Amino acid sequence: MVAVENAAFVFVAGSLTALATGLGAIPFFLVEEFSDRWNVLLWGLASGIMVAASLFGLVREGLAYGSPILLVPGLLAGVALVEAADRVLDGVEHGPKQFERADFKKLLLILGILTVHSFPEGVAVGVSFAELGLEGASPANSVLVAGTAVPVLAVFMTIAISIHNVPEGTAIAIPLRSLGVGEWRMVWWAVFSSLPQPLGAVVAYYFVTLAKEFLPLGFGFAAGAMVYLVATEFVPEALDYGEGLAGGGKRELVAGGAVGVLAMVPLAFV
Repeated sequence: MVAVENAAFVFVAGSLTALATGLGAIPFFLVEEFSDRWNVLLWGLASGIMVAASLFGLVREGLAYGSPILLVPGLLAGVALVEAADRVLDGVEHGPKQFERADFKKLLLILGILTVHSFPEGVAVGVSFAELGLEGASPANSVLVAGTAVPVLAVFMTIAISIHNVPEGTAIAIPLRSLGVGEWRMVWWAVFSSLPQPLGAVVAYYFVTLAKEFLPLGFGFAAGAMVYLVATEFVPEALDYGEGLAGGGKRELVAGGAVGVLAMVPLAFV
């Protein structure tokens, strides 16, 4: 496959993660709302998956391509990106209510804000495809998808980001439900919130394939961003839902996290 075809493949993977956000609104076709306990479990599951995928997959791959000399700066750069995004978004209203009431110009502004917010997730997907079409890539670490040898790490990371996006879509759908928004429109706004991810995936993929020696930097960048996102966004979000539960929802958070980590354990052996 030529580079453009590889990029198109990565774009499709990033689009799948964005579409997965819409799945978070699907339960509202069947029930009015999720219990706080289930919300905590889902956020815990997403947290466990992302941390394990970062450590078992991204960090391990980064070390396999060289010394930590580039991996560590990459980790720090990933943390810096998420922190910078938080500072940019601090005080800016860009929630579901703003989506529903915004005009076209405001929607463009919101999309720009979302690009900053969800770009790291797209980066993680793009970096995980680094060995797609790369000379010397190990066939043993690939699986056949639509006739293309795809790195196992890329499959795991695409699934991990998609699973993470489901409860995020639910979090977006909950306030829209209170506004009386229809089910299909909730699905649309949930997907809209993750539209920047395919872009981030393609940009990251092109970056890490320009020069093989930069792969540890790219893997470290994605891992740092993901772990920091879990620590600063996923866990606090879960604990917010768990405030009214026994123990503050910490047991549910740990249980969900443990299941998520166990689901990613096979990644440590491929």
